Amino acid sequence: MMRAVRIHEHGGPEALRLEKVDLGAPGPRQALVRHTAIGLNYLDVYHRNGLYPVQLPAVLGVEGAGVVEALGKEVTGLSPGDRVAYTTHAPGSYAERRIVEAWMLVKLHDAIGDDVAAASILKGMTVRYLLKEACPLHAGDTVLFHAAAGGVGLIFAQWARAMGINVIGTAGGEEKVRLALEAGCVHVIDYRKEDFAAAVADFTGGKKLRAVFDGVGKDTFIGSLDCLAPRGMMVSFGNASGPVPAFTLRELASRGSLYVTRPLLFHYIATPQALAKNAADWTAMLVSGKLRVHVGREFPLEA
Repeated sequence: MMRAVRIHEHGGPEALRLEKVDLGAPGPRQALVRHTAIGLNYLDVYHRNGLYPVQLPAVLGVEGAGVVEALGKEVTGLSPGDRVAYTTHAPGSYAERRIVEAWMLVKLHDAIGDDVAAASILKGMTVRYLLKEACPLHAGDTVLFHAAAGGVGLIFAQWARAMGINVIGTAGGEEKVRLALEAGCVHVIDYRKEDFAAAVADFTGGKKLRAVFDGVGKDTFIGSLDCLAPRGMMVSFGNASGPVPAFTLRELASRGSLYVTRPLLFHYIATPQALAKNAADWTAMLVSGKLRVHVGREFPLEA
């Protein structure tokens, strides 16, 4: 038996329950990981409230770090005692231990702490696929990133700066504007005070952008299309303000043959080879010091 945080129905934070759960033993190609740190993500809220329904009862959480305790008989390349981190589309990390498909585990470099790994593997891998695969960017490109002071945004700004990419960010309030600027944005728009589409045009002298990266959704989608240059790319990767409302393809054609993609990280790390490539870049950024992850708060499991 182990302790885990589960939900038995979709709802608010009151749906979370700390319970004792049977775990079992790892299968032939699986690993048993004892968690030392667990990441918290907006995706967990989607699972809890039912926007992305999960089979109930469910243990929440999609990323964690810890130590390998046991391995299935067919697993190679790992040993008990290895420090590892992971992220997966299937929730289950709000627990003392978890069984994970072994190929999904990333061995941790000695320079990367468990807390930093758990706080950044999903967000860091998200940024890597956004920058290099969903909409490959190059030095000199200028893009807009919404919620630039959020967990993904702060990593995106640092990584983009290291690549020579100019990021215009949006954020709410003076403190968040400051954080986004410190992370590497060339300009940050306080959306509480300004219309972001107009502010982008003011900053660029009317020049449209190569791409917009939007994890906000409903409140920013159409305005973001107005910021794009002909044949620009709208990367809609989240729904913090609610799902994007229905729109017609004419909206894209009338603005200059725009592209829109709705990517998910787990489609970009769906094979061992793809995961390894992404993880290697995430690790290199952390070890180099070009990417710094601040762990704002920590909570015990029972909180």
